[in-house]
Amino acid sequence: MNRPTVSLIAGVAALAAVAGFASLTEPEASGSDTTAKTATQMPVERTSLLCPEPSASDVAETAYTSFTPATEGADAKGRAELALAGEESADGSENGDKEKASDKERAKKPLLTPKEPGKPVTGEVSGADAPALIGTAEGGFAPGWTVQQTTEVSSGTGRGLLGANCTAPDTDFWFPGASTAEERTDYVHLTNPDDSTAVVDIELYGKDGSLKSATGEGIQVQPHSTEPVLLSTLIDAQQSDLTVHVSVRSGRVAAAVQALDDKLGGDWLAASADPAGSLVLPGIPKDATSVRLVAFTPGDLDADLKLQLASQSGLITPAGNETLHVKAGMTAAADLGDVTRGEAGSLVLTPTEEAVPVVAGLRVVRGKGDKQETAFIPATRPVGTRATAADNRSKGSTLSVVAPTEAAEVKVTASAGSEGGTAASKTYKVKGGTTQDIEAPVPSGLEGSYALTVEPVSGGPVYAARTLEIPEGGIPMFTVQTLPDDRGMVAVPDAEQDLSVLQEQK
Repeated sequence: MNRPTVSLIAGVAALAAVAGFASLTEPEASGSDTTAKTATQMPVERTSLLCPEPSASDVAETAYTSFTPATEGADAKGRAELALAGEESADGSENGDKEKASDKERAKKPLLTPKEPGKPVTGEVSGADAPALIGTAEGGFAPGWTVQQTTEVSSGTGRGLLGANCTAPDTDFWFPGASTAEERTDYVHLTNPDDSTAVVDIELYGKDGSLKSATGEGIQVQPHSTEPVLLSTLIDAQQSDLTVHVSVRSGRVAAAVQALDDKLGGDWLAASADPAGSLVLPGIPKDATSVRLVAFTPGDLDADLKLQLASQSGLITPAGNETLHVKAGMTAAADLGDVTRGEAGSLVLTPTEEAVPVVAGLRVVRGKGDKQETAFIPATRPVGTRATAADNRSKGSTLSVVAPTEAAEVKVTASAGSEGGTAASKTYKVKGGTTQDIEAPVPSGLEGSYALTVEPVSGGPVYAARTLEIPEGGIPMFTVQTLPDDRGMVAVPDAEQDLSVLQEQK
């Protein structure tokens, strides 16, 4: 197989891999799919990640952590960098209009340039002028590349800890759990990494169905730039529970919702996994004082969901919230209260009868009175082959792993620290139907921050989330990031077979 053929097939496979979904069972392979049977897993050769504008607060402090796990078979060479949107990157390519950029701006170096796989690299920005970031990784830096954006806001609307995994560009996103209530200020951040303008539609769905918005159609996002859209400007009525659908007419974007509350702090609401009949929402903190579920079904059929909490001891049905009826095209919500009651937990949604695809998200609150803080947990894909959470500190990191159906064993690796330290690994067993808050390994001699990588060893599918806590002034500031498969590996069919199929199609 010559290298151009490999690169072409790998590129096609990488694009196909974008269409992942969350389910409790692995999809069965078609008996006629002989190509899949002979496919070889190979590391991706190139990937992109986009980070939204972190905050409009003058007191915001944002840390970025970039990490690529060492991958067997990956190219020994390569590079990765995160450049400011609208500026030129280190390799001479532009992130904006070169004619309008000053010589000084074009000379700026990328915010982050990782030196080697297996070791995190960090960077920081301050204040309200921090822009979105556009990142590219190639060769050995591409497989499993993960970037965490963590912002501390000490006061004002949305004060708290806001965390987000920088995401790959795509064309379709669902965000159940947004709001235009009086106390909320929610923005959809759209970031375009490409050389042409992206055209985006934003659709909103409330408890009574679709909400018409002429201003949500045909939103233009200029090349190599970001566009924050305030949800309350798209509709007149206030809606406490909204599902936001971002669809791209032309081009591609990365999308995330920044949800800011006057009293409950704020965080980033990441996109839900693609619509599926069964969903897992992992990593509800054991001391959560309030948990609210928001679900939506985009099809023409109503969905009836069975709600179960995968606790440390097994699957539990929450009293008074055994099921949730979700009408077609309408957003449904349920207050689950302090559902975890002091134990690690994850929410498992399954159909009571017929499986109808749904999307879902959780709003989680910790603390009491004026010392409350909010985070969001979307339904997510399983860990799959491997998943990573970057920006873990010496204190305050909790890794939750759930095996919703069968028992499983996982390997957890703590990377070297960004400023020093030696990597460490440990394996853990998780009983079927349970969630375990794992006391994850910490690098020996740790200096700086580190990454946690989860790899299933045996058993059924597992889902995971990482909670990062940085308390301040009595407020339990925290953020939760799920750990879906990093898509660092793609299935590449045998070249000769692939060409023979093309020959037959002539």
